[in-house]
Amino acid sequence: MLKGKHIILGISGGIAAYKSASLVRLFVKAGAEVQVIITPNGKEFITPLTLSTLSGKPVISEFFTANTGQWNSHVDLGLWADAMVIAPATASTIAKMANGVADNMLITTYLSAKSQVFVAPSMDLDMMRHPSTTRNIELLRSYGNIIIEPAEGELASHLIGKGRMEEPENILKAVDSYFEKSLSLKGRKVLITAGPTFEKIDPVRFIGNYSSGKMGYAIADEAAARGAEVTLVSGPVAIKPDNASVRVVNVESASEMLDACKKYFPESDIAIMTAAVADYAPAHPLDHKIKREKTDFDTLELVKNPDIAATLGAMKSDGQILVGFALETDNELANATEKLERKNLDMIVLNSLRDKGAGFRMDTNKISICRRDGSCVAYDLKPKKLVAVDIIDAVSSL
Repeated sequence: MLKGKHIILGISGGIAAYKSASLVRLFVKAGAEVQVIITPNGKEFITPLTLSTLSGKPVISEFFTANTGQWNSHVDLGLWADAMVIAPATASTIAKMANGVADNMLITTYLSAKSQVFVAPSMDLDMMRHPSTTRNIELLRSYGNIIIEPAEGELASHLIGKGRMEEPENILKAVDSYFEKSLSLKGRKVLITAGPTFEKIDPVRFIGNYSSGKMGYAIADEAAARGAEVTLVSGPVAIKPDNASVRVVNVESASEMLDACKKYFPESDIAIMTAAVADYAPAHPLDHKIKREKTDFDTLELVKNPDIAATLGAMKSDGQILVGFALETDNELANATEKLERKNLDMIVLNSLRDKGAGFRMDTNKISICRRDGSCVAYDLKPKKLVAVDIIDAVSSL
């Protein structure tokens, strides 16, 4: 999977830098083009000559080449790379990455990178388990970086514990697996709904909910990143997809969302219903603003909105996958599994408003994924971008 890929290998100043020579060789052998960026301290542990010989490219360390004045553009490098691997990543480098301290070429390139970043920590066990380090690693994880966990064993200090940079062969496997997974939806058409629906009472008032659309948009970005052709039917939100290939269809009401879904679902391989659709709509929306002082408008008559997921479940043909969402406040698992069966879903994603950090407007979520075979897997609280990875992993496995 690495043939023809552009990989930046970032090397910081730790004893494990000697392993980077093997890592360069493995990437090149797999068919990748490797550009090494090394910190000034990194050069104390391994020479640029060694790395340049193995990679076939001049090693970059400074912002410009002293003898020629040639500028090394971190922006161009960030656009060039298909992946960036930082191995070894010392405690200092991890802290700078987590907090945006752009004082060397490696960090500025990391901050400019558009591709997936892999981080392979390497340090002594006390540094590894220090609260500042664990916090910084979790920050990097929350940004979407993939952390290649260090191994346990004898360290340079001769202490025994966690902190050894993972072996080059395993780092290679992690990067290779990422690219293999990145094609898991190639050629598939995916329909996703997101955000709230607004049901008009009059031209200035509506019935709605607090959905921000963040979860659905994160899922759309992740599906597109894996090669899918994504159509995102979105209620009114204040965000945009990060992936420019996502086609957005803007709607306002539940009936408009249903019409869009009925249009795109027959040609879709997968549909993921994340939108928080209003259950009810005003029976008689007015075309003029209701005046509080001059009205006998005392009662708002409501009618049930169509159940979009159930409608698509009735339309579903063999080979199509339909995923629903259940946001619950009580009897969560029972309610979710009942919806799974009643709406003819293949999978349902459950989250509870009782879980701190989950639900509307949050940047994080805590979910369980339940399937038709009765299995239900619970996940930890994590950023919605990483929740989207778990959801698309589960969908891909179907």
